[in-house]
Formats: sequence, C-alpha cells, structure tokens
Amino acid sequence: MHRASSRHLLLALGLLAASACGVKQPVLYPNAQLMRVGRERARADIAACNELAHQYTEVNEAAEVASKTASAAAVGGATGAAGGAIVGRPGTGAAIGAATRATASVARRLFSKRDPDPVVRRFVERCLRERGYAPIGWR
Repeated sequence: MHRASSRHLLLALGLLAASACGVKQPVLYPNAQLMRVGRERARADIAACNELAHQYTEVNEAAEVASKTASAAAVGGATGAAGGAIVGRPGTGAAIGAATRATASVARRLFSKRDPDPVVRRFVERCLRERGYAPIGWR
C-alpha cells in the first residue's frame, strides 16, 4: 500500500509540474507595432506564436518533466538504498530517497523559469517579427 501511495504522489507532482512549468517569455521592444496594438494584444500574439511553435515543433514538455523526474527518482532511490543498507533497511531508504529526489526535481522546475527549447524560441521570435514586433530577449 505504501508503494501505491508513493506512486500516486509522484504522478500528481509530475502532472502539477507539467501544467505549471515556468517558461521564459519574449520581451518586445516598444516599436510602432507594440505602441499601436498595446500590451494585451501583444500578449495574445505571443501566446498564439507559442501555440504555433509547439504545434509545429512537436515539443513535449510534459514528457521532458516526467523523464527528468524519473531520473531524479532513480538516483534518489539508489542513494537512499545505499544509506538504508547501512542501517539495515535498504528498501525503506530507497523509497525515501526516490520520493525526496523526485519531489525536489519537480519543485525546482516549478519555481524556476526555464529557457524554451532553442527551436521553439527561434520559431516564436520569427512569428512575432512577421506580426510586426521586435523581440529583444527572453525573461
């Protein structure tokens, strides 16, 4: 039963991370287009360009988060098993280590802004330029 609840916790954290990842957004130079349409329209255009980029570049951020979380859990499990073996409880140590590393991995991704995939970044910048904007960086 303990294993099932740990799996559910890891799954829930993975889904939360996939839906709430902080990704940097383009910063626009205040050119004539931005001044003409305003910030709200520019945000909508940025969102539209991001959506197009993800449709055409097939970036799967949820799979990336899941993969990195699984890797962190594996490392944590091995480390925990080694520590648990010292006190005669390698299984418990492995479970604690895996859960701790996976949780830390998800939390780190949730609370840090990530750079977008380089292809997505170039796609969004080109899309924005074609709409008359002047992207100058990402934040």
